[in-house]
Amino acid sequence: MSSATEQHHAPGSAAGDPLLTRDVLAHLGTQLESARRMLAIVLEQAAAIRGRAVPEVVRLATSLQTEMHRREVIEAERLQLLDRAGAHLHVSPSDVSITMLANLMDEDSAAIARDRTAELRGMLLEIQREHTTNRALMQQELAFLDHLLRLAGNAGGYDAGGEQGRRRPLMHRPVFDLEA
Repeated sequence: MSSATEQHHAPGSAAGDPLLTRDVLAHLGTQLESARRMLAIVLEQAAAIRGRAVPEVVRLATSLQTEMHRREVIEAERLQLLDRAGAHLHVSPSDVSITMLANLMDEDSAAIARDRTAELRGMLLEIQREHTTNRALMQQELAFLDHLLRLAGNAGGYDAGGEQGRRRPLMHRPVFDLEA
C-alpha cells in the first residue's frame, strides 16, 4: 500500500478506532503469550533430546502440537482483525501492515503495537531456529538408533522392505561398512 494512504490517518486522529486498537493490542498480547509457550517447549525439548529422554521428548512433542492447535485459533482471530482493519482503511486485508494499524491508534498504543510486533517477529524467528535444530538432533539420534539396529542384525525383526531379518551371531557381523 502506498505511503500516502498510510499517512492519511495520523496517530491519534479522529479516524482512529478505539475498539480495533484494543482488540489489536490484546491479540498481540495473546500472540506473544503463545510464542513464549512455544519457545519454552522447543528449548525444553532440545534439552530432552540431548539427554535422550525419550518419554520427555514425546510429551513435549504433544505439548508443541497442542500449542500449534491454539495458534490456529489465534491465526483465525488475526485474520478477522485484518478484515476489520482492511474495511476501516478501505484496503484488502492482505495489504494491512502494522504501520497502517498504528496509524489508526493513539501514539502510546501505536508504540505498544510496534514493540509487540517486533518482539513477536524476533521470538518466532528464534522458535523456528530452535525447532529446526531439534529436528536435526532427532534425525541424528534416529540415524544412530538405525545404525545400532543394523549392528544387532535387527535381531529377528523386519528390514525396511518389511521382510523378516536373518539372525546372525553378533561376532560375525561387520562393524563398519567400508563400501561407499
